[in-house]
Amino acid sequence: MAAISSLSLKTPTKIQSLTKTHYAIPLNLPFSCRSKSKRTGSIGSRIRIRCGLLIEPDGGKLVELFVEESQRELKREDALKLPKIKLTKIDLEWVHVLSEGWASPLKGFMREDEFLQTLHFNSIRLEDGSVVNMSVPIVLAIDDSQKNLIGGSSSVALVDDENTPIAILSDIEIYKHNKEERIARTWGTTAPGLPYVDEAITHSGNWLIGGDLKVIDPVKYNDGLDRFRLSPAELRDEFTRRNADAVFAFQLRNPVHNGHALLMTDTRRRLLEMGYKNPVLLLHPLGGYTKADDVPLHWRMKQHEKVLEDGVLDPETTVVSIFPSPMHYAGPTEVQWHAKARINAGANFYIVGRDPAGMSHPLEKRDLYDADHGKKVLSMAPGLERLNILPFRVAAYDKTKNGMAFFDPSRPQDFIFISGTKMRTLAKNNENPPDGFMCPGGWKVLVEYYDSLAAAENGRVAEPVPS
Repeated sequence: MAAISSLSLKTPTKIQSLTKTHYAIPLNLPFSCRSKSKRTGSIGSRIRIRCGLLIEPDGGKLVELFVEESQRELKREDALKLPKIKLTKIDLEWVHVLSEGWASPLKGFMREDEFLQTLHFNSIRLEDGSVVNMSVPIVLAIDDSQKNLIGGSSSVALVDDENTPIAILSDIEIYKHNKEERIARTWGTTAPGLPYVDEAITHSGNWLIGGDLKVIDPVKYNDGLDRFRLSPAELRDEFTRRNADAVFAFQLRNPVHNGHALLMTDTRRRLLEMGYKNPVLLLHPLGGYTKADDVPLHWRMKQHEKVLEDGVLDPETTVVSIFPSPMHYAGPTEVQWHAKARINAGANFYIVGRDPAGMSHPLEKRDLYDADHGKKVLSMAPGLERLNILPFRVAAYDKTKNGMAFFDPSRPQDFIFISGTKMRTLAKNNENPPDGFMCPGGWKVLVEYYDSLAAAENGRVAEPVPS
């Protein structure tokens, strides 16, 4: 292993902690449950024990948007007769998200009233007057020629690159796509260089089309990872099968190191101390669009499997699944979407860390968002009152223990932070991190990934992703 002194890593001098966070009491508890008030570190001062019942989805039920199997051939035939809209890769990912109920209670791509509520309130008011969180627009853009092709039709077919019908959008509404307003409201800036904007918005059409969505066949990618893509309904079934009385979700789009594992295992320990009998971890890597310099999904999933194989996380109390959403990198706005979607999957606790869903400013040498705003926003966000927010305890490499540990401000000289950038640099250079930073099997996968990139850059055909 490389000597720690050779890493040139920054030693932290002071850590700012979140001093006050709002934690709401879960609703609709069974009569036999007793509630508990207990101060337990940063988990919160009032958490009510839910006796074996998973948290209800937003709106009271999962809204799955599949055509019944007996009707699929008929709907396929109907789709062939309708005006067609060709889906981009990101559009298809949003069809996947909508179809499985991650965005419940949405019934399809947003109509204008839902779009405006999302942009201006980060929430949607339902017919009964209740409010559900919805912070990112889930919309479908079309151009002038597509709008003219649709004409007066009330329904359209959504098709893939080969014109295969994927879904039908009915009772449609077409309205202006004000890109500048959408970008400014979602990202808080219109600076050039925002990855999702460049990929999915800048060159998209000037109109948005919303309506009720019916998906003909469940979305599959046939990439060897579909077995990990559990829907909210499937996840709820799995949590029930495991007799989970609490589900705590951890989202990431990076390889898992031992600091992450420490946070997850310590969270379970604290939940047990609070009175839960079987808290289950949902390790839920993002599986939709990510920017070019992120580690691809195949490699991340292989690394996560090694973490479980090496015993860093307990397979008996961990469910690994892929969250199919595209990534916006929209900071405090997007982290609300990430949390809300996990409610629909059955999670009643959500772990949030530094600068969630954030990125570097595209033009300036600074973070685009304040590092603490994501967790603060989650504690106040409309429609997330039922979700218990678990801020990270800060973990760093403890030189006295040769491993990851929670930062102790009384001895800052003993700790170093190994940033994601530094981790990637070490892997690219085929150097080892200090012992105890990441399990050996997981680190080997990361090195293999960067070796494959180097091979491609040198003109050699990269090895296929190991299965």
